[in-house]
Amino acid sequence: MKTLTLEIPDSLELNEKEVKNLLAARLYEKGSLTLGQAAELAGYSKRSFMEILADYNVSIFDYTAVELENDLKNAQSYHI
Repeated sequence: MKTLTLEIPDSLELNEKEVKNLLAARLYEKGSLTLGQAAELAGYSKRSFMEILADYNVSIFDYTAVELENDLKNAQSYHI
């Protein structure tokens, strides 16, 4: 694994954990990392990281509008 050193302005008041969370969340959202890889980068279990993603407005579901509509139509065809 590579090591990256960043200089962050004091005015941002971010700690190392917050930076890792933000980076992992954005890389996951972008599709560069899997959920497991992003969780590992941030130092969390998958389950915990999924909860943290909400803080960054990142969905764990990667559905397009068309896929969601198809799933809804399929679900409506089952009369439970």
